[in-house]
Amino acid sequence: MQRVEAEIAVSVSDLKKNPTAIMNEADGSPVAVLNHNRVMAYMVPAETFEAMMEQLDDIRLVQTIEERSGEVPVPVTLDDL
Repeated sequence: MQRVEAEIAVSVSDLKKNPTAIMNEADGSPVAVLNHNRVMAYMVPAETFEAMMEQLDDIRLVQTIEERSGEVPVPVTLDDL
C-alpha cells in the first residue's frame, strides 16, 4: 500500500472544483492529490515550495564545499586577471 505523506488528501476531481478552498483548508500543510486512490502529486503553498528549494540549494552548496575542501588553493593576484 502506498504511504500518504500528508494529513489532507483530495481527489483530482475535488481539486478541480475548488483548489483555493482546499489550500485554505490545509492551512499551509501539504495536500496529497489522489488519482484512483493513489498519490499522484503533493500541493504545498508557494512559500513552502520556495523554502524547500532554498534548503535544497543550501544542501548542494554544502556538498560542493565538502567536495572541494581537500583542494590545494592556487595563489592568484589581481595582476593575473
